[in-house]
Amino acid sequence: MAAKKGKNRAQPEIPTASMADIAFLLIIFFLVTTSFNQEMGLTLTLPPISDAEEVQIRSKNILNIWVNAAGEILLAEEIVSLQQVEPEVRRRVLDNPLLIISLKTDRETEYNMFIQVLDQVMKADAKKISLAEPD
Repeated sequence: MAAKKGKNRAQPEIPTASMADIAFLLIIFFLVTTSFNQEMGLTLTLPPISDAEEVQIRSKNILNIWVNAAGEILLAEEIVSLQQVEPEVRRRVLDNPLLIISLKTDRETEYNMFIQVLDQVMKADAKKISLAEPD
C-alpha cells in the first residue's frame, strides 16, 4: 500500500519567538536616528517681577517705531529704511539713557520684518524695549 504524501509532513510556520525583540530593536533604531527640528524662537531675557521699577512716562522718554503691513518703518514720525534703524536708535539712546523703545507692528506685518527691526533695535544697545500690541 502506498503511503499518502503530505499528510505526515509538518506545516511550515514563521517563528514568532523573536518578533518582540525585532520590534524593540526597530523602535530603538528609529528613536536614535530620527532628528526633531526645534524652533529657536526669540532670545529675549525678561526681567524678574521683583525688578519692576517706576518708569517716568514722558513723550521725550519714548521712541515709537511702527512697522506697517507693507513693511515700511516709521521711526519718530519719519519713514526710514531698515538699515537706518540701528544708527538712529543708537544715537537717540546715547542722547537719552532713559529712552524706551516702543515697537508696534500691524497685524498683517510679516514676522520676518518684525524680527529684522527688533534685531536692529537690539544691535543699537537699547536695553528698554517695549513690544506693544497693535491697536
